[in-house]
Amino acid sequence: MGQYEKIMQELRAAFNSGKTKTEEWRLSQLHGLINMIKENEEKICDVIYKDLHKCKFETCVMETNVCLADLVDAINNLKTWMKPQKVTKGPIYMMDNAYMHSEPFGVTLIIGAWNYPIQLALLPLIGAIAAGNCAVLKPSELAEHTAQFLEEYLPKYVDNDCFKVVNGAVPETTALLAEKFDLIFYTGNSVVGKIVMSAAAKNLTPVVLELGGKSPVYVDEGLDLKVVAKRLAWGKFVNAGQTCIAPDYVMCPTNVQDSLIQMMQETVKDFFSEKPQESESYSRIINERHWTRIEKLKEGCQVAVGGDADVKDKYIAPTVIRDVKPTDQIMQHEIFGPLLPIMPVKDHKEAIEIINQRDKPLSMYVFSNKKKIAEDFLNQTSSGALLVNDTVVHGGLNTLPFGGVGASGTGAYHGKHTFDCFSHRKAVLEKSMAMEQVNNLRYPPYTDSKMGWIQWLGSKKVKRGGALSFLPFMVLGTVFAMLFKTIGVTADTFEEQP
Repeated sequence: MGQYEKIMQELRAAFNSGKTKTEEWRLSQLHGLINMIKENEEKICDVIYKDLHKCKFETCVMETNVCLADLVDAINNLKTWMKPQKVTKGPIYMMDNAYMHSEPFGVTLIIGAWNYPIQLALLPLIGAIAAGNCAVLKPSELAEHTAQFLEEYLPKYVDNDCFKVVNGAVPETTALLAEKFDLIFYTGNSVVGKIVMSAAAKNLTPVVLELGGKSPVYVDEGLDLKVVAKRLAWGKFVNAGQTCIAPDYVMCPTNVQDSLIQMMQETVKDFFSEKPQESESYSRIINERHWTRIEKLKEGCQVAVGGDADVKDKYIAPTVIRDVKPTDQIMQHEIFGPLLPIMPVKDHKEAIEIINQRDKPLSMYVFSNKKKIAEDFLNQTSSGALLVNDTVVHGGLNTLPFGGVGASGTGAYHGKHTFDCFSHRKAVLEKSMAMEQVNNLRYPPYTDSKMGWIQWLGSKKVKRGGALSFLPFMVLGTVFAMLFKTIGVTADTFEEQP
């Protein structure tokens, strides 16, 4: 028996024991994760700094605090989340009990990403636990220090019969994907996303793919560009641009470009000083391979802000590029680094046309004081999320679903959405053994009179007077149901047309 086959066998046995389905067990595991983060926050900051040169502020705000917020929400609301969800019923089902029961998928695989190596590993795990699943966690090998931390520390705080950490690179991930999981949750790029989906298809395993893409920004005329520049620069240059929902490129009217560039230059200086490489608030590129890839994207571009780089330090300055065209190399793939191209356009309508010619992005950002323009982007484009007059911060509101559409991903999570993501909502209908006389309506021999009664009891009308328009039918249906139950009805009762 191979290593991963043995792991799967152990996890399957633990899940089949039923212990993960209890509220008490789930709460204990969630509390364990809280303890792991709180007791080792300095260690977490240290390993992420080693991997990404990410400062403590960013690690706390965008890694540990985000996880703690989801954990607290899950603990506080787990009882409610686990309760059956009642559904509406028509007159035919008025005496029956109909609801949705959230049940765990079983043994799940979570493949994390390197750019936010704690958040993107633990947020899915929180939902997997809350929903009652077992899980294999595969951290990204590129953030090697964080991956080692998770492998060493997670087993100290959670049930080792139900959760395993597997470290490694492509061979290990490939071997895991060959196993039969009940759900696969992957965060990363679309190239690997296709590999994951292809592997999952062999076992008809459902997948959640949190990918990325070129998230566009439109900056309208008549705005306070100083405010725009701050919100734009923060969203773009946090974590050195290595954020899946980072603004990828900006479109603006031609007469806005110069002023926006000037404000971006001042903002970069305010954020990171005249020498961003010396700033403790600025991260580094994950490795030399990614550094080289990003540097090549600048070839042939007109740099307006920044532009310097240092391969030994894996440093690329916050950089703004002007007068970009849709056909330029930098516009062909997601940048995932601290380069911000600006593409002048005639107006927001041209921006919408350019967006719709490309794959659907994970996020879209619109800066405008005109409600009509924001509504045009909302109604005439498709994206995982739309944020008006800011960037990135929607990812911190866990009551909103976080996920893509089309090439930017499938499925969504954060908060209760993660619980739902790792749950199968089973449809349940509980019928009484009584009232068999009414059930005779659906039994052979079929007659016109039975058909008439069924059509009358099951008919629905298009709303014309609001929700109250259905009230008479609901009351009448209930009265009939109670009457049938009280006096008893035989099939002969329905020999006459209603």
